[in-house]
Amino acid sequence: MAKIKINKSAGSIDMTAMCDVSFLLLTFFIMTSTAKIPEALPVDTPASTVQTKLPESDLATLTIGKDKVFFDLKGRDVRKKTLDLMEEKYGVNFSEEDKEKFSLMTDFGVPIASLKQIIDMKSADRVKADQPGIPMDSLDNQLKEWIYNARKANIEVNDKELQVAIKGDAKEQYPIIRKVMDILQDQNVNTFSLVTGLRGKDF
Repeated sequence: MAKIKINKSAGSIDMTAMCDVSFLLLTFFIMTSTAKIPEALPVDTPASTVQTKLPESDLATLTIGKDKVFFDLKGRDVRKKTLDLMEEKYGVNFSEEDKEKFSLMTDFGVPIASLKQIIDMKSADRVKADQPGIPMDSLDNQLKEWIYNARKANIEVNDKELQVAIKGDAKEQYPIIRKVMDILQDQNVNTFSLVTGLRGKDF
């Protein structure tokens, strides 16, 4: 009996739907992700297994590293109000444009007299600038004034007490961290968060 030869044609798969799904997922992840903002003072935080998220608002962060202290504050309106109070305290004049730029900035570490120079810089240049840290010695304790005025501004703007977080480098010497804690305790801020890096429980 003669064999019937069947011509086999190569199968094809329509990948249009797969491409659509891939691009939709890619678009979703790009739109929902947030880029990491470069820090003016990068620190290597100590490891911990505790997972407690910091609040998205009503928060001031004190970053400590290389014997310097940098200050950051959440909320544009709170930042503007704090700068108004610091302007009044130290007699340094800032324009409305300066205040608007300051409200969009991240952490900084300069004396109030040099703050305008940092505000005028582009974001990338600010990170590269060699900021000396906020003064906190007994004769010129500007860190104390930043904390005090930020707390006052947050109450005026949000009607809430400002929370404070300390983000210290794991290799930082204890005396400077103790000094920052003393400044907080002098203002009756006895509860604050310590920012750490997450590690596994069996690390």
